[in-house]
Amino acid sequence: MVRSRSYIATPPGAAIREQLNDRGMNQKEFAARMDMSEKHISRLINGDVQLTPDVTVRLEIVLGVPASFWNNLEAIYREKIVKAEAENAMDADIELAKQFPYSEMAKFGWVPGTRDSKDKVINLRKYFEVVELTLLSNTQITKIACRRLAITEKSDLALMAWAQEAKILARNTPTSPINIKGLITAIPDIRKMTVMKFDEFFPQIKKKLSECGIALVFLPHLKGSFLQGATFLDGNKIVVGLTAQGKDADKFWFSFFHELAHIIYGHIGRSDGTSKEDEDAADEWSSNTLISAENFNAFVAGRDYSEQNICEFALEQGVAPGIVVGRLQREGVVKYNMLNGLKDHYEIAV
Repeated sequence: MVRSRSYIATPPGAAIREQLNDRGMNQKEFAARMDMSEKHISRLINGDVQLTPDVTVRLEIVLGVPASFWNNLEAIYREKIVKAEAENAMDADIELAKQFPYSEMAKFGWVPGTRDSKDKVINLRKYFEVVELTLLSNTQITKIACRRLAITEKSDLALMAWAQEAKILARNTPTSPINIKGLITAIPDIRKMTVMKFDEFFPQIKKKLSECGIALVFLPHLKGSFLQGATFLDGNKIVVGLTAQGKDADKFWFSFFHELAHIIYGHIGRSDGTSKEDEDAADEWSSNTLISAENFNAFVAGRDYSEQNICEFALEQGVAPGIVVGRLQREGVVKYNMLNGLKDHYEIAV
């Protein structure tokens, strides 16, 4: 028996049991008369197996009740099961949908705007391409290189929503087959772009990545996701998604190389996401790709953090001065309110 708020699906076996009780016939005798095993009869009465046309004809002969009655009872039972399970799934998904930042997603045009809870569920199911939202807990569906996901947390649901939009946008970006060696080879050329204006380097960087099987997309920041970027496999391409909000150049490049590190280190595609060790390794690789630890430590040892000295060091390293400032701030050498005038800011349209 399957129940929901509006439906009770009672198996035809309940009517068979009533017939046997009226006749004072036990299941063993009934099985013999039906020429079926006792096990099958027991499962039939309990609703564990479907009532087939062959069995309904046997029931008509043994119990004297028309086969059409049993066929109709089975059809009603199966229909009510579907409706009851669908209602239960809808109820569960309505509660889950409340945890998504639906209004903000609608504002960005990711889902249709609505206040109806059932419409929200249907729209979210279509958006995530799943028949039930509870399936988002399946690790085969949510393989994102950023951190481990837990469907019980709102921040993870916001992350899933953001990553899904990145996946949808990336489908419009043609890419060559995935080529990790090619990406590693391209890193020095990509690093040289840190001194360029965004409009100048963006077409180049997007082209280089697409040649390595990587689609680069930008999305607005989704409140509650605590996210700067995410990387994951989608079919035969790798998707690198970055937030477009508040993009100081140093934050952009640090986040960008952090995501490339996940690709190079093979962190993407894992069913359990990334570990803290993975994230730390990506941070370290990103920092040292922009400025080697040896050169940075030598600069810090000089204790001269004047704008002129920072600009001269940045020129030597082949990076923008703001990247040096960002590194100094992240590592606690200077405060976050210092030297920000050396930072460039990217206006990224999404």
